[in-house]
Amino acid sequence: MTSVRADAVIFGGGIAGLWTLARLRNAGYRALLFEADKLGGLQSLASQGIIHGGTKYALSGKITGSSQAIAEMPGRWRDCLAGNGELDLTSVKVLSSNQYLWSTGTLTSNLSGFFAGKLMRSRMEEVTASPLPEPFNHGDFQGHLYRLEEPVLDVYSLIQALVQQVGSWCRRVHPQQLSVEEPASGSFTLVTEQGELTVDTDHLLFTAGNGNEQLLRIWQRKQPEMQRRPLHMLMVKGRLPLLYAHCLGASANPRLTITSYPCSDGETVWYLGGQVAEQGVSRNREEQIAAGKAELAALLPWVDVEHWRWANLRVDRAEPLMPGNRRPEDCYLHREGAVMTAWPTKLAFAPRLADKVLQQLPPPSGIEPDQFQTDGLLRPAIGVPPWEEVQQWS
Repeated sequence: MTSVRADAVIFGGGIAGLWTLARLRNAGYRALLFEADKLGGLQSLASQGIIHGGTKYALSGKITGSSQAIAEMPGRWRDCLAGNGELDLTSVKVLSSNQYLWSTGTLTSNLSGFFAGKLMRSRMEEVTASPLPEPFNHGDFQGHLYRLEEPVLDVYSLIQALVQQVGSWCRRVHPQQLSVEEPASGSFTLVTEQGELTVDTDHLLFTAGNGNEQLLRIWQRKQPEMQRRPLHMLMVKGRLPLLYAHCLGASANPRLTITSYPCSDGETVWYLGGQVAEQGVSRNREEQIAAGKAELAALLPWVDVEHWRWANLRVDRAEPLMPGNRRPEDCYLHREGAVMTAWPTKLAFAPRLADKVLQQLPPPSGIEPDQFQTDGLLRPAIGVPPWEEVQQWS
């Protein structure tokens, strides 16, 4: 049996886990990360890459806990993208430096945009100069268009950038390989084909999304409880303009959110979220695609969708249990003994979550943060975006 000592061990290789690992390593901690499948996980790669400052949380005209907590996030991310922040993200592909909010011309929708602009600290301005960006540069567009100076990132390139920095300290480990004799401590044993490896640590961090439930059971923890808020996302492929926009509706959430991804064949994928994804959970594939077509026909009726191809994706948003299954207003970190359980709740909250973790740790042990060498544990591969895994477009 061999052993390794670590200041902290992270389970879960999505954006939150990788970001926190990079922050810990940069601060001098001997930190390791274990991922059960592929880096990027499920939620991170299925996200829309939006680094927003909370404007869409204020569409009802009210400042919420979410809008206040997330307001500083775009600035922190921009610093990193420019090479001046806590992490170097200069290699990350920025799909768009801004997003749009658009209204359909109804009174409720227009007022939502007005309140969002007045109340939010994020820079927001109405776009009035002609020509408007596609697909709004059409005579049939009668609504209002607002520009948000908040970026949209290619999540795959973000994962690549983080892995380039901390991939040496990531290993693929399935929960079935874990053996925990002292649940009160952070130490555990990994069973590999080459034998057993004892990992000795005082600080465990679970950032495995849905996988946090299983990890908590292994360490015999009953708290915190987890909730799943499912989405039924849609993907549309064709000769489409690049679009990063939210359609304002009557509620506090966007009626439709569209982000775009260029494909190697010259076509573009529109990734559709918002209310159509939330309300589509009870629909089957065919029903959801029909609902997506109807929504685009209602909101962008002048856009020709005849030759577009469609696919669907079901995603579970794993979060701490909230009253009424409502959306958490901030990232979440819970500590019980050696175990910290975290859910970022939003991609943009990754830096804030890492702050909270660092606040929980004593100064680094002084152990030289050298290369993590183990026999029988491989480095996990990076996952791929969901539209690259579609087997059938219809």
